[in-house]
Amino acid sequence: MDAALQPVIETTGLVKDFGRTRALDGLELRVADGEVHGFLGPNGSGKSTTLRVLLGLIQPTAGNARVFGLDPWIDPVRTHRDLAYVPGDVSLWPNLSGGEAIDLLAGLRGGADEGLRRDLIEEFELEPRRKARTYSKGNRQKVALIAAFARPARLYLLDEPSAGLDPVMDAVFRRQIHRVSRDGATVLLSSHILSEVEQLCDRVTIIRSGAAVETGTMAELRHLKRTHFRITGLAEPARLAELPGAHGLRLDGPAAEFDAEAGDLGAVLAGIAEPGLSGLTVAPPSLEALFLRHYSDRRGQAQ
Repeated sequence: MDAALQPVIETTGLVKDFGRTRALDGLELRVADGEVHGFLGPNGSGKSTTLRVLLGLIQPTAGNARVFGLDPWIDPVRTHRDLAYVPGDVSLWPNLSGGEAIDLLAGLRGGADEGLRRDLIEEFELEPRRKARTYSKGNRQKVALIAAFARPARLYLLDEPSAGLDPVMDAVFRRQIHRVSRDGATVLLSSHILSEVEQLCDRVTIIRSGAAVETGTMAELRHLKRTHFRITGLAEPARLAELPGAHGLRLDGPAAEFDAEAGDLGAVLAGIAEPGLSGLTVAPPSLEALFLRHYSDRRGQAQ
């Protein structure tokens, strides 16, 4: 395969068992070069296990995992050379200062760019001379993020990286993702903050019970779900019950709410038009709605 076309991350039929518990069940994941890829799933779905396999920390039971075309279990040194990792729960050496911890972590990849390190400490408002044992969860997270971003990497593996950050610092984190993406880096972002994924990611993979159940661009995934309508000022809102393409009609006096499939939007818009409308709100499918509805559907099928 042409190196330019080779995915940075690729797993095929990936299985990981811990005794009788199957954490990964045939996971298929592909992350292209230069892509910011969202990795979504509830707790226990296998996200962190996948990242540990990609880091070469655990060996899969079956299937294959490749990072830069290499097996991370067999060749962890070469895969880690161009890789930065941020866990969701950062533990630091209690007697080191924050600055010393940053230098130690960045040193594992060849050392920080001093200009970047200085700018990141200022942007994240970290006090680098304080001992790590005095840091809150958010400040420990800042140390790991600064260490990761202070030296350019080809791949960033981020496991709930903004956990513990306040909204101001989360905005700084998002700016750094945009920066490394513009520089051509690849990012695999595991996050529970769905608005974060919507803003940052080119593609998304949703994982459940150790297997990928949905993958695609945000546009592709939204096309599979319904648009939400809320209309006020209708003369006869009950007539919408007969409108082709309207689902889940809910009436509240002169107001009506319903959902519509992407293919029915034209007919719905034509059917709701009438004089005297006082308000119309159209909300495109959100990642949250897609995520929650997908899991509701899956649970319903399993019952």
